Amino acid sequence: MQGFNKYYPPDYDPEKHKSLNSYRGKHALGDRARKLDQGILITRFELPFNIWCGTCNNHIGMGVRYNAEKKKVGSYYSTPIYSFRCKCHLCDGWFEIQTDPKNTRYVVVSGARQKNEEWDPEENGGFAVHDTAGSGAPSDPLAALEKSTEAQNHLTKVQVPRIQQLQSTSDHYNEDPYSASLRVRKRFRAEKKIDQAKQIIDKQLKGKYALPEELQLLEDDAKARDEAHSEWIRGRADYKAQTSNKRQRLTAPAVSASSSSRLHKLASTDKNPAVSSLKDRILGNTSRRSALPGLANLKPP
Repeated sequence: MQGFNKYYPPDYDPEKHKSLNSYRGKHALGDRARKLDQGILITRFELPFNIWCGTCNNHIGMGVRYNAEKKKVGSYYSTPIYSFRCKCHLCDGWFEIQTDPKNTRYVVVSGARQKNEEWDPEENGGFAVHDTAGSGAPSDPLAALEKSTEAQNHLTKVQVPRIQQLQSTSDHYNEDPYSASLRVRKRFRAEKKIDQAKQIIDKQLKGKYALPEELQLLEDDAKARDEAHSEWIRGRADYKAQTSNKRQRLTAPAVSASSSSRLHKLASTDKNPAVSSLKDRILGNTSRRSALPGLANLKPP
């Protein structure tokens, strides 16, 4: 862990030395400020583009970093122009690069040459990105005149009437703000009373019919009544149709089951000879008893 405590020798005088750096005769930036008396500061500089060294003619790629000597060489209006002097790492040659605030770029001054990788918009049908000089007169005077005429017509026919309309509207609403606020508050109070009465009625209906509190009730008007009546008629017709269909489904299986059981019994009696002979004897006895009136009134013991 780096220590942050500093050693103050016995002969250190704060009023005289001000700081430990001045006491030891060193600068706060250390070795980077060894040429500060010449106006040069050692700083870390990264190449903004590809270059070829002018001494060894080797290629140096963009992004290579050097300990450059930075100094101020001029100014563009209030923006300073800085120079960065670097030593090639492949030879003993030096090259210098300066800032160009006018065109917002870097330029190689000496000791190297820049690789031309720029794209010119003017050569491809575009416009110059850095046109600091500007053109004194328009390229087409008739086009400029037509543009100014259209702008004047738009101003007189569209913008001015619109501004006048907005001004009149503002004057109308701001003429008597107290009366306007009075009317708005009066209407608000009336609507608030109507809403409170409606809420009381709705609450009573919900309590009477045990309806949920979050249920929203409609306005009691002719349209709502007609819609409710038509909905009730439609629901009643649907209920009747469902009831009739259910009855038909319940009665149809019973009839079919009874008829099938009867047919089964008849078929079984016809197939069994003992049952058919017993049936014949019972029918014969019944016919004889009905022929004798006295025997018909006798009861079994």
